[in-house]
Amino acid sequence: MNNETTSLKEAMKRVDHRLQALEAQFKELDFTKDSLTQRFEQHSKALASQAAQDELWTAVLAPKFTPMELNILYSYVIEVLFCLHTRVLEKLPDLVRGLPTLASVLRRKVKNQRIRVVWESVLEECGLQEGDITALCTFFIAHGNKAEHYGAKVRRMYIRDVAFLITNMVNNQALRDGLLRAVQVIEKGKAVRAPEEQKSSLKELIPSVRN
Repeated sequence: MNNETTSLKEAMKRVDHRLQALEAQFKELDFTKDSLTQRFEQHSKALASQAAQDELWTAVLAPKFTPMELNILYSYVIEVLFCLHTRVLEKLPDLVRGLPTLASVLRRKVKNQRIRVVWESVLEECGLQEGDITALCTFFIAHGNKAEHYGAKVRRMYIRDVAFLITNMVNNQALRDGLLRAVQVIEKGKAVRAPEEQKSSLKELIPSVRN
């Protein structure tokens, strides 16, 4: 009887050990599955982001703007970018030397929470979103080497309804929204007007080559 009891206990222990081993294997499989799922999601997001960037670049280069139209749109874009950079520096006076360009703001905000919070508040004040900035920076990089900055008086002299031009010429929604909001910011008088003598510094706000 004792031998049977001992044998039963040993069998139960073996079964218990086996169940524990199976449980560990299942946990490992679940972890592997979760890891693969996470990697797949990250890869999918990366592909989607790359596709959106490619589509945006295509959209920026697609419209056949006249030189005058291109210069006027470029002027709105560069004034908004200048405005954003200026407002960030106003809120972070102790970081003026460390943030000489808008590119430095965009780069450092990723790891610096203080800069990121200020950047987000400036965007909110101007009624802009991150997607708008991506579109405007892409436009700036694509056309900054050949376009010229025109002041408000010159812009009004040649084109009275810039929003109509953008709506009819730009099909990509992200680019269209970004340009329309840029015009809205400037026309509302919220953006800092860039004097003619600052044109050279405006062109240095962000890199002029595509990464």
